[in-house]
Amino acid sequence: MSQRPTGPLAGLRIVELAAIGPVPFAAMLFADMGADVVRIVRPGTPPLAAHDIVERGRRVVELDLKSEGGVAPAMALIEHADALVEGFRPGVMERLGLGPDVVLARNPRLVCARMTGWGQTGPLARAAGHDIDYIAITGALHAIGERDRAPVPPLNLLGDFGGGALYLVVGVLAGVFEARQSGHGQVVDCAIVDGAASLLTFIYAAIARGEWHDARGSNLLDGGAPFYGTYACADGAYVAVGALEPQFHAELIERLGLDPAAFSDRDDPASWPRLRRLLEETFASRTRREWRAILEGTDACFAPVLGLREVAQHPHAAARGLIASLDGVDCPAPAPRFSRTPNELASVQAELHDAAVIAREWASARSPG
Repeated sequence: MSQRPTGPLAGLRIVELAAIGPVPFAAMLFADMGADVVRIVRPGTPPLAAHDIVERGRRVVELDLKSEGGVAPAMALIEHADALVEGFRPGVMERLGLGPDVVLARNPRLVCARMTGWGQTGPLARAAGHDIDYIAITGALHAIGERDRAPVPPLNLLGDFGGGALYLVVGVLAGVFEARQSGHGQVVDCAIVDGAASLLTFIYAAIARGEWHDARGSNLLDGGAPFYGTYACADGAYVAVGALEPQFHAELIERLGLDPAAFSDRDDPASWPRLRRLLEETFASRTRREWRAILEGTDACFAPVLGLREVAQHPHAAARGLIASLDGVDCPAPAPRFSRTPNELASVQAELHDAAVIAREWASARSPG
C-alpha cells in the first residue's frame, strides 16, 4: 500500500497493537484522515471480513510479540513511527520488552500512547473492567436514566469512544505536534475514566452554579424538563424535542396547538410533571409521520427518533451522505469533513503484510516535519 495522498494526516505513521474498544476506533479515525496505520495482530487471528468496518484502512501484520522473532520486526516498525498505540493492562508492554523506556530509547521522537480503562496508576489500574464500570465511577452513569429508575448504560459511546478513543486521538496528535517542535517524544496516559470525567466538565459547572441536582431525571438536560425529552406517538414511534430557549419553546407550543398560558411556569421544576403529562397526551394524539409534517425543519427544536436502519433514508442524512457504503457494508461516513484534504473510506484489508517490508519503506521515506 503506497502512502495515500489525501487526508490531513497523510504522512503520519502509526503502529497499532490490536485491541478491542477504543484503540481500533481511534486507529480507524487516524486511517480515515490519511495516516499510514499498521496494525499488529497475534498469529492465528482470523482474517478480517468486509463487515469489520472499524478495522478499515490499515495494513495488518502478524507478529508473536511474546517471542524475539516477533518483537524485533515490531521494534523495526516502531523505530520509524510517529506514534505507538496500545491498549494492554499496565505492565504488559514492559514484560514484552516494548515498554516506554525501551521504545523511546530506539525512537526518541515517538509518542507512546497507552489506552486503558482505569489508567496507568491508581488502585484499580490492573483490574479488569469495561465501559460501564469506567463511566460508573465518574458519576456519568449515575446521571443517565429516568427518575427513580436504574441508571441506563449509554451503549459504549460515552466510555470507549467518547472518553476513550477521542481523547486518545487528541493525545496522540498533541504529542506528535509537540515532538515535532521539541524533537522529543513522550508517554500519553489515556484512561477512559479521565476522558469520561472530562466530558462532565459542563455538568460540574452547572453544579457549581446551583443549577444541577445530583439525581437522575430532575434536570434541564437529563429528561427532567418536559421541553427536553422524548415522547411516544400514536403509532408507537418516538419523537424528541429540545426547545430550551423561550422563543423555540413558544414555537413548539404554538405548533402543537396548546395554550401558552398553560406553560407560563415552565421554568419551575414543580410544574414539570404536569407539563410532561400534557405533552405526552398531545404527542400521543398523532403519528410520528404527522408530527414530522408539522414540526420538522422549524425552530421548535424537533426531530424524529430514528432506528439505526432508518437513518440513511432521512432527507437530511441522505443530503449529507451521513451513511456511506464500504464494499457493500453500510457505515457512518468519516467525520469531521475537510474542504481541501478530504477523508477517505479505505477498504478493510484481509491480506497480511510483511512487517520488514513496511519498516524498510518507512525508513527510506523522508521524515515528515
